[in-house]
Amino acid sequence: MSTRERRRPRRLRAGDTVAVVAPAGPVPADQLDAGLDLLRDWDLRVVPGKHVRERHPRLRYLAGGDAERAADLQQAWCDPEVDGVLCARGGYGSMRVLDHLDWAAMGAAESKVFAGSSDVTALHDAFGSRLGVATVFGPMIATGAFSEDAPAREHLRRTLFAPESVTILTRRGAEALVPGRATGVTYGGNLSLLAASLGAPDAAAPPARGIALLEDVGEDPYRLDRALTQLLRAGWFDRASGIALGSWSECGPLEEVRAVLRNLLGDLGIPVLWELGFGHCAAQRTVPLGVAAELDTAAQRLSILQPALR
Repeated sequence: MSTRERRRPRRLRAGDTVAVVAPAGPVPADQLDAGLDLLRDWDLRVVPGKHVRERHPRLRYLAGGDAERAADLQQAWCDPEVDGVLCARGGYGSMRVLDHLDWAAMGAAESKVFAGSSDVTALHDAFGSRLGVATVFGPMIATGAFSEDAPAREHLRRTLFAPESVTILTRRGAEALVPGRATGVTYGGNLSLLAASLGAPDAAAPPARGIALLEDVGEDPYRLDRALTQLLRAGWFDRASGIALGSWSECGPLEEVRAVLRNLLGDLGIPVLWELGFGHCAAQRTVPLGVAAELDTAAQRLSILQPALR
């Protein structure tokens, strides 16, 4: 990720237009319809991507072809009438669209809200390094985390419309794996995606002082070990000042997951806070990427010092 200060897009307001795109996996029609209706309840004008309901004819784990998914994303980002781009769901596929995007054209467009999580981590990294824009890691529109989880949906809404009202991330049960306090720029996201991006010629470099955010879902402890070890060997934590950990749903017994994380991250000499409630979990918190933050393990919180949206 670039070390320069990120541009902060304008927050959403009633009457704004948002585009909903599917850069990764196929989108369940019923959940998409429910999510679009909820966005309209926020008094937003909603424009679904042209290919958002498609499915790749052979690779059934993708929502349409790579070029088509990229075209929807680029069209939405470059459209001056669109105020925000919201991802429908994750799954897999965001990395495949990166080489189909015209980054020069997207860089010339005015910055706007970009939100998604999980597999969309690949796009958060690219938007930060290539476009220099702060982004929002939170629930996606065609998932249960948005349509069925009112606390998660409300936290996203407040982040998008009133970001100064959700600057403290904390959760009962959060604990210090390594005690301490640190400030830095938030970066990271889904652990598996971050490890998979290493080695690409355009892979984003972490900030000079960063608060690393990590979460995952459906990965056995040894797979988490492998991904973390890969990041460690690549120097991904070398300039980190602290680490905030999110949820580890369906990753095996939490005590085993905690043991892996403590074993690999405990000797870095920086504070590590366990389970802040972002990622794949009930009441999912939304967290901005590319902004100044303070991690305080004694207070069990991550404080956003500079909201992603102005």
